[in-house]
Amino acid sequence: MTLTLTQERSTQRLNAPLNAPVIHRLSNGMTIIAEQLPVDAVNFNLWLNVGSVLEGNEINGMAHFLEHMIFKGTDRLKSGEFEQRIEARGAVTNAATSQDYTHYYITTAPQDFADLAPLQLDVLLNPAIPSDGFDRERHVVLEEIRRSNDNPRRRNYQRMVELGFQTLPYHRPVLGPSNVIEDLKAEQMRAFHQQWYHPSNVTAVAVGNLPVDQLIAIVEKSLDSVGWSAKTQNDRPHDFNLDPVYTDIVRQEYEDASLQQARLMLMWRVPGLINLQETYALDIISNLLSQGRTARLVQDLREKRGLVSGVNASNMSYQYQGLFTLSATLPTENLETVETALLGHIQQLQQDLVNPKDLEKICTQVANQFIFGNETPSDRANLYGYYHAIMGDLEPAFAYTDRIRQITPEDIRNAAQKYLPTDALGILTIKPTP
Repeated sequence: MTLTLTQERSTQRLNAPLNAPVIHRLSNGMTIIAEQLPVDAVNFNLWLNVGSVLEGNEINGMAHFLEHMIFKGTDRLKSGEFEQRIEARGAVTNAATSQDYTHYYITTAPQDFADLAPLQLDVLLNPAIPSDGFDRERHVVLEEIRRSNDNPRRRNYQRMVELGFQTLPYHRPVLGPSNVIEDLKAEQMRAFHQQWYHPSNVTAVAVGNLPVDQLIAIVEKSLDSVGWSAKTQNDRPHDFNLDPVYTDIVRQEYEDASLQQARLMLMWRVPGLINLQETYALDIISNLLSQGRTARLVQDLREKRGLVSGVNASNMSYQYQGLFTLSATLPTENLETVETALLGHIQQLQQDLVNPKDLEKICTQVANQFIFGNETPSDRANLYGYYHAIMGDLEPAFAYTDRIRQITPEDIRNAAQKYLPTDALGILTIKPTP
């Protein structure tokens, strides 16, 4: 099944086991996804396949900074008026920026959706980006960067992606470095917005207790009211070079005075969402190793041997490439022992087939977590917006649980052998300052 629609204006109704969204493509390139749920709210989520990956080094942090400035007014709305009018209806609004996407949302009562949807589209597509407001907000962003740099978890994440990615822009901080933010100009932001924020780059998702046709009509009318019903622009090219897999063991070590225990991270470069089929077995491996008290790493390293205070496996699938990581929090004197043990667990997966009953249990857990995490209007809107913005298709979202349940013990062993060599990986060690 594909949602790639070739007509100028098309509507497609999808029927999945738990989901029944309608996909409506406008002539200007915007995609509207709508679904009625019997919950007394409407979540309106605007997703753009626009994140920090699109920035050059000279504007690193621009996508996140723009997220702040989106709310600083338009020709129709004074600065602060958007939030005031949203809050006056008891609605809520927020936004987030990542490497691959930016999204903005409001959650409102169904009877208020027609009044508030135009406001959300107006601030997204017509931000004034005033120079004085830009300079004031710069200080807010710089403070956010300072707090991020003071956060040990965020520091460790940044060190991880810097080791994990050398070529792909994923190694750059989403917030940007302070020295770049200090030099950005309002006109640069206006140019960035003009380049990327256009209807053909927007997936608008409305989920809640209104008929689907009404949800779509409200979004269309709102788009027309803010002057963007006919505007379009070409989508961005996908032309990033991927990082090659490690060919040997690459180590980086740091000291951090804020830590009480050491951190150990083992990482492999693995397929991202553009190679979705290759990610499913790695998702299962991460859960097999660390999901719950009975998981292999938890039982061995924490419960039985007491070598770590925490241990985790994660398959992080960014759009273009991913990182599979094993991480532990532990006393410094246990670093060598735990590194050997972690690699030993990977070697076991490469050599021995997982017990089919154990695999069935893990696959059921992963599938059910996915289902249970997509029940509310905001859950559904985020699911649809993310998949359509990043992948241009909802089929992978609907097929996820089936794909997971189809994973075999041989798939697990093959993925471990292919993507997780124990003699070629990145190893990051962060020790407390003596």
